[in-house]
Amino acid sequence: MDTTVLDLPAPTAVRLRRPGWRDPRLLVGLVLIAASVALGSWAVGAAQRTVPVWVARDVLAPGDALQPEDLVVADVRLGGGADRYLRADADLPPDRVVLRTVGAGELVPLAAVGSADALAVRPVAVPLAGPASRGLVAGASVDVWFTPSGADAVAEGAPADAAPRQLASALTVAEVSAPDGAFGTGGGRTVHVLVPVDDLPAVLAALAGDGVVDVVPVPGSGG
Repeated sequence: MDTTVLDLPAPTAVRLRRPGWRDPRLLVGLVLIAASVALGSWAVGAAQRTVPVWVARDVLAPGDALQPEDLVVADVRLGGGADRYLRADADLPPDRVVLRTVGAGELVPLAAVGSADALAVRPVAVPLAGPASRGLVAGASVDVWFTPSGADAVAEGAPADAAPRQLASALTVAEVSAPDGAFGTGGGRTVHVLVPVDDLPAVLAALAGDGVVDVVPVPGSGG
């Protein structure tokens, strides 16, 4: 007996079943989506979160004590770098001084704050014999030079030690003061420079010697 195509059984259509709520694959997918949304929300929130940080109102020089009146609070976005700066959501640490120059408007780094014992410089007052240079301001970097009283005779055979010589370089100006009643940029002013301990003997000897000590600003350091 011959079999024709019409005699073959018709194929049964396979119906796709819609996954139900108990399908493990659907549950895993939902968990992954929820985790991705939560992680994205946390990342955006962390990036936009601000923290209060202390900012220098004016220039802070090494040796300056930390005082609230010298600081202002700023809310800034620092992300993971917030721990590198002095936070303003806690009390100022007691008995702490500035270890390095902090510019006006600069966030106060934790590394720039410490105890007075950690200071390697000492303030020395240098009277100005003439007008103060324009860049001679607090926070500026300066070189200190000494000109012996006989330096003007070097060209006429004076000893070599009579020539002007540099005593120290890249010192920080802590303050520029003037006596009461003084004005303008004339003489009478005193520059307080922070001298490294190793350079103190030479600077103090020059101030006590017969000659002139000059404070020369490093260009561009006075803001």
